[in-house]
Amino acid sequence: MVQIVVRGSVDGSGPPEWLLVELQGEMVSRHNSGLAGDVMGDLLYTKEGVPVLIVGHHILYGKQVKLEKPFAVLTKRPGHSRDSQDGDAVAMETNWQDPVSTSYTVTALIKRKLIFKTRPKPIITNVPKKV
Repeated sequence: MVQIVVRGSVDGSGPPEWLLVELQGEMVSRHNSGLAGDVMGDLLYTKEGVPVLIVGHHILYGKQVKLEKPFAVLTKRPGHSRDSQDGDAVAMETNWQDPVSTSYTVTALIKRKLIFKTRPKPIITNVPKKV
């Protein structure tokens, strides 16, 4: 039996809360290089609290909902010895046999998500008519 160690925050405060964004369709980069580390668009809220996502020349209106079961974002720390476990660590039992345990740190919690169900609408500005 192996124990997997899951640690809370180091300074005693809770981990930050992230939002999950759910879109219709797919997001593709122009250069097929992936989206990791790139800015996708601007996320704003109206005075009424409605989330608005602006991607390029398109605008999407969504809603915020609470997840039934929250997610935890974990960061893996391989090769952590069992002797140096902290007192606040929580161990999970597994059937995997390994002489050196692996620990996980809770990076963030996801309790809410933004849903953008509708198709994006183009942002059209006033274009002067040619005379």
